Amino acid sequence: MQLSIHPDVPSANRAAAALLAGWLSAPGVRNLMLPGGNTPLELYRLIAEMRPSLAHLRVFALDEYVGVPADEPRNCANLIRRTAVEPWGVPPAQYFTIRSLEADALASVRQHEHRIEAWGGLDVLVLGLGQNGHLGFNEPGSPEDCGARVLDLDATSIEANRRWFSGDYSPVRGATTGLKTLLAARQVLILAFGPPKADAVKAMVEGPCGPVCPASFLQGHPCCHLVLDTAAAAGLNVRHAP
Repeated sequence: MQLSIHPDVPSANRAAAALLAGWLSAPGVRNLMLPGGNTPLELYRLIAEMRPSLAHLRVFALDEYVGVPADEPRNCANLIRRTAVEPWGVPPAQYFTIRSLEADALASVRQHEHRIEAWGGLDVLVLGLGQNGHLGFNEPGSPEDCGARVLDLDATSIEANRRWFSGDYSPVRGATTGLKTLLAARQVLILAFGPPKADAVKAMVEGPCGPVCPASFLQGHPCCHLVLDTAAAAGLNVRHAP
């Protein structure tokens, strides 16, 4: 795992965008997975501002809130479409999402993971880091080899969901790509900003590798770049320059 620590969130996002733009333009890169939520939005905007040629990409949503209406603009599927897929010029037919309706979610996320496997796995994966160390909705306790599934969410995630939806919804279940698929991605970019992420960053980087902090499974990944601001890195014993 490579760490890149920056004085503030804007400088961290610029560094992340420069790295990601290079990865996405490299020969042979086709399969990209993106998260929803607030953390990556500025990264997506910066990539769009660079105007790279990205029409070759297949884009996969990382996860989805279960039980929120499919037309809700803040759903992962709709947010990623609006902030990344469309601004980057990725053809709509090359964007793959997970259905949010309770009756469809499990079959949908399993099909999602099967499609990724059939196309050779993920070339590039972008992640945010949950306050409890989750990746996607793979909550603490998730085993390293877990597959796509629908699961009950940790109280920390439920509260984060409530804030994200401004109290309109508070999803208690999530559909997520499994850790087995995420950890097999050839290149991983993970973002963590602000004091609320400091404990999770420390557990991810310096804690024991195990299911208590699912992000810690990335410690041994051959090409994982963790981009932080100084607030998120505050708990680390060893500092790494940008």
